[in-house]
Amino acid sequence: YLLQHAHNPVDWYPWGDEALQAARSQDKPILVSIGYSACHWCHVMERESFEDDATAQFMNTHFINIKVDREERPDLDHIYMDAVQAMTGSGGWPLNVFLTPAAKPFYGGTYFPPRPIYNRNSWQDVLAGVSSAFRDRRAEIEQQADTLTDHVAKAGSFGIGEDRKSGDSGARVFEPATLQQIRDQLLATADKTDGGFGGAQKFPQTFSIRWLLYDYYYTRNAASLDQACLSLDKMIQGGIYDQLGGGFARYSTDSQWLAPHFEKMLYDNALLVITLCEAYQLTKKPLYREAIEQTIAFVDRELAHPQGGYYSALDADSEGIEGKYYVWDLAEFGEVLGKDAEIFAAYYGVTAQGNWEGKNILTRPADGMLAPEEAEKLEAARARLLEYRSRRIPPALDDKILLGWNALMNIALAKAYGALGEESYRTRAVANMQFLEVQLKGEGIQLYSHTWKGEARLPAFLDDYGSLIAAFIQLQEITGEARYLVEAEKVTRYVIEHFSETDTDFFLYTHDGQKDVILRKREVYDGATPSGNSMMASNLLYLSVVYNVPEWRERAGRMAAALSHPVTAYPGSFGGWATIYQALAYIIPEVVITGTKPENARKEFLSNLIPYRVFQSTQEENTHFPLLRDKPVNPGALIFLCKDYACQLPVNEVATAVRLVENVYKFQG
Repeated sequence: YLLQHAHNPVDWYPWGDEALQAARSQDKPILVSIGYSACHWCHVMERESFEDDATAQFMNTHFINIKVDREERPDLDHIYMDAVQAMTGSGGWPLNVFLTPAAKPFYGGTYFPPRPIYNRNSWQDVLAGVSSAFRDRRAEIEQQADTLTDHVAKAGSFGIGEDRKSGDSGARVFEPATLQQIRDQLLATADKTDGGFGGAQKFPQTFSIRWLLYDYYYTRNAASLDQACLSLDKMIQGGIYDQLGGGFARYSTDSQWLAPHFEKMLYDNALLVITLCEAYQLTKKPLYREAIEQTIAFVDRELAHPQGGYYSALDADSEGIEGKYYVWDLAEFGEVLGKDAEIFAAYYGVTAQGNWEGKNILTRPADGMLAPEEAEKLEAARARLLEYRSRRIPPALDDKILLGWNALMNIALAKAYGALGEESYRTRAVANMQFLEVQLKGEGIQLYSHTWKGEARLPAFLDDYGSLIAAFIQLQEITGEARYLVEAEKVTRYVIEHFSETDTDFFLYTHDGQKDVILRKREVYDGATPSGNSMMASNLLYLSVVYNVPEWRERAGRMAAALSHPVTAYPGSFGGWATIYQALAYIIPEVVITGTKPENARKEFLSNLIPYRVFQSTQEENTHFPLLRDKPVNPGALIFLCKDYACQLPVNEVATAVRLVENVYKFQG
């Protein structure tokens, strides 16, 4: 994103001491403009304003201008997004925020046009107004900046820390009545016709879908499964899903999933693969298996670094036009498919008039309508169309590698191995983790680094660590290798030491040694990605059993209980937390498989959805982990079902163990 702006006549600084010192020494206000490489409106504002010489001259004269990649510096984005949302009631990207020389925000907004339109001031008017106010009303500006900074520091507190004495593990809120509230809220906002939640713009909201899948597992409430599957079905059949290449765009601009903003993000595809795997485990629906396989194929084809990491994103635009790479007209279909064009044009909803700006976004308007003999031709036709499309000028690739997003993709590969049993997915997950452990290991205050592009850069943030620990946990489940749990514990203790908030049980977003931000924020919302705090609560819950550390379980419970009001009132924004409520409302089964060759039993066990359980397997006697102690290792697999380390007699059949979990261990303890 920064390189995209290198040619602008605006004298952009990166965030750092040089820019901040320049603002102080010249006593100029700072403009921080935050975006990301796949952001359509960021490109629009660049073309309209940042490439305009007169506008750039005014900016260079009156401001210290800083460009920030929100994915490289999410800590800055969180701080200044909260400020703009407080000022305007909304946020988004590009995010343009004006700061005092002390880096405190006092005014901002998102996209500004070059001329006034739709009740939006022009960018030139905004620049002139801010410059004038900073010069003529300095004391007022400084006071506003102090007030706004204080507001940002307290944003999202929800009363956390006000009465820590009330923070037992919160058992009173982890009960069926609370889960019923969450279900009612989710289903009340659900689109019962087109799936998903709310109207346009419509995001996947994978956390909410997963919660409904889990709710069906626990309660057999049909409405929960129906809404979860409707949402996934409609997305896969819609334009948000790349019908040829696999993979999902970030969101749909309409409520029917037809027209996306075409950018593809690694994290969205990771989270959707995770969700699809769990839906497949419950339903065995072929559509979900196909989407899993095609989406992983897309990530491997277009986002994979040769050494094992995964790039961040693909742009929405190509040749300066949004979606141009992905859309079709009827004549092209005829050119590529010849006599088969009519069949597949109908299958993908391609018409002469088009369904979007005179072109066709491929969808599956009547999925499954092909006759058997025609269906046999579909894969060949898809391959021909994909090959033809690959000759177009592709969207730009954001080739930085982010720790947290890679860890989410690692979890997705592990889940895909569990759901489908495809060995290559486990191989990819192991290779990706090796890449992360080698290339993103940090120095000094960096146990790990946040980003890599030929070299590791920036200390990792809380969500990086939360996702990494979760990936270690999943890797030990699919491999049986204890070293991943050892690493998970090491990183967890590091996070506790360096990210814990002093007066609450929560964690702050930045490391205690990081000094280039005006404040350290606590992030608890589960937005496009899970919050670092909800990930850490889930990790603490799991590892508390693995290592018998009751304080970690109690801390996770107190964290979740402290958010009881927002979780029950707004579960769509706290979906990660809502699934923790499910885990704490029911007994968490502890499952161990031993045997000199436990692979087949492990593989069969992982093919089943059990929403929250602790699972270890071993092929040798092991006294390091409490769950593995005193467990015999025989030639044949033994499956132990335990609660608080007290185990039933082992069984030999995975199916029997799964039935025991379903019939006994999913009820409240």
